Amino acid sequence: MNVRGRDVAVSLLVVGTAAAAGYVIQRGQGRAEHGPSSAEVGARVVDAEDVPVGATVVDASSRRLRELPGAGRAIDRAIADDAREEWAGVEIDREGAWGVVDALHRSLPYYEGSGGEYNGVYVAREDRVVVVDAIGWARVEESSPEA
Repeated sequence: MNVRGRDVAVSLLVVGTAAAAGYVIQRGQGRAEHGPSSAEVGARVVDAEDVPVGATVVDASSRRLRELPGAGRAIDRAIADDAREEWAGVEIDREGAWGVVDALHRSLPYYEGSGGEYNGVYVAREDRVVVVDAIGWARVEESSPEA
């Protein structure tokens, strides 16, 4: 698979941002309520021969996939735009949006690559293969120090 340096840099930025957000949320648990969370579900079309060996390809009609907010719209956008160079994204901005990221990673066969392949859930729809991934973040409300 042909992966450009820019794609690798963007992927590293996304992973780093998600890791930092997860750390901040975890550190803040129990001390203060965190504010509304947001998530972005992204999808992009890949060639069938670029599906990594060992990745499970889910059918687009999967119940678990349909229940994931934003996934269907992201897949639709990726296919309509033939999004191969950039991710077609859907932003979810509501309380609990972080759960979309967890659901994608835990309830579907999420593929984590060790090489240049894309991380995500590989989805077959009609004669296309789309990889779907999500990132999330939360605004953490800092409590003021007590005097």
